[in-house]
Amino acid sequence: MKIVLTGSSGRVGRSIYTALSNRHEVAGVDRTPFSTTSLLGDLNDASLLRGALQDADAVIHTAALHAPHVDLIADEEFYRVNVEATRNLAGLAAEAGVRRFVFTSTTALYGQAVEDGKCAWLDEDTLPQPRTIYHRTKLDAERALADFASPTFDVRVLRMARSFPEPADQMAAYRLHRGIDIRDVADAHLLALDNPGDPFQMFVISAATPFLVEDRGALASDAPSLIRLRAPDVAAAFEERGWRLPKTIDRVYDSGKARRLLGFAPKYGFGEVLAQLDRRSMETLPCRPSSNTL
Repeated sequence: MKIVLTGSSGRVGRSIYTALSNRHEVAGVDRTPFSTTSLLGDLNDASLLRGALQDADAVIHTAALHAPHVDLIADEEFYRVNVEATRNLAGLAAEAGVRRFVFTSTTALYGQAVEDGKCAWLDEDTLPQPRTIYHRTKLDAERALADFASPTFDVRVLRMARSFPEPADQMAAYRLHRGIDIRDVADAHLLALDNPGDPFQMFVISAATPFLVEDRGALASDAPSLIRLRAPDVAAAFEERGWRLPKTIDRVYDSGKARRLLGFAPKYGFGEVLAQLDRRSMETLPCRPSSNTL
């Protein structure tokens, strides 16, 4: 397949490029130079995009403004980049005869669906309640893409969980309920390129959780006891390293639909975080005093 990958110089884009490039032709598009990018330019450059999309089979669209840009960049620019550029790209792709459009979204858009003092079980049926301009524009982009989906233009939306480098104790705990390795994110995008079914499909992409939906009460009140029950290896590893288990857990992202319909099988859980820390990988940060709430 020929795949147009936007945001190919970014962290997510680079990981997806690595997963794709040994089996597909990848045209990386970004305004920042990097070895994974072959076409330099802005997503508003229709001429550049038309050239990239010629004879393409699929688009993977990761380019966006993100949470760190909130309060630094005007809301209007968020809409221009995250919504209008997505809509324009989808229109050009459909016009060029591209058959599939995979969009990198975020679980952050659930926002206020997470309530203080409770543990929310979040999946594709949960109503998003965005808090910031970042959340709102990602949700608006999803809705715009849903309008494009048709029997000749498949759209797949991947709401990816937390995957950026953080202190290793936090990352290890997050892998139980709200985090994911960037390589698993890339593999999910690869799977979304050709799965069958309805023209528009959406998936939560998060690491496998040991918790059950009926655990929500205990997670909100006494997470350490439940972790010792459901994930004793995690509890033992935390004790061995002198880390504190989180006292409460406020959300669980459920990727069951992606496992069923995409064949998604995340490979890198909490143990990989420990291994990355021990080999001083740049994917983890040094530990700091543990938070009481994760």
